[in-house]
Amino acid sequence: NAHYRPQEGDILFDGKTISGLKPHQAAAMGIARTFQKVELFQGMTVLDNIKLGRHMMMNFSLAGSFFRLPGIVRDEISHRAAIEEEIIDFMGLSGFRYSPVGVLPLGIRKRVDMARALAMKPRILLLDEIMSGMAVEEKEDMASYILDVQRDMGMTVVWIEHDLAAV
Repeated sequence: NAHYRPQEGDILFDGKTISGLKPHQAAAMGIARTFQKVELFQGMTVLDNIKLGRHMMMNFSLAGSFFRLPGIVRDEISHRAAIEEEIIDFMGLSGFRYSPVGVLPLGIRKRVDMARALAMKPRILLLDEIMSGMAVEEKEDMASYILDVQRDMGMTVVWIEHDLAAV
């Protein structure tokens, strides 16, 4: 994958330049994205892949995690419940919760990718050709989810797409 740097000017988000930020720095500012080529952990379940999106929001300490201290466990349970109740249901993934991602059709994997981005509770969601390679029915479903994210979550969505009929 080629990464392009601006030759001049700045890209601003919330009044701060984001040009050249590392992915974790952009995520901390409230920017989440999906990828044209789905970048999921194929052997992990849908739930575990989505939990990775929420990981940066969790309290963490090496000792607390190692000894499974009550505060760390409560935080993990709370985040898992939020993911399961809000995001998995919202994205229509309840029936796939414990399925390994690698065995799922492309349209479902793309929804998992979007759900993982939503798990970060971003202020802006960047969708990079999310409909690439999808069948017509899958594209219709995805378009509905994109509209729902914008309408129901009040989230700004920036969508890059070559399929103008889908847009």
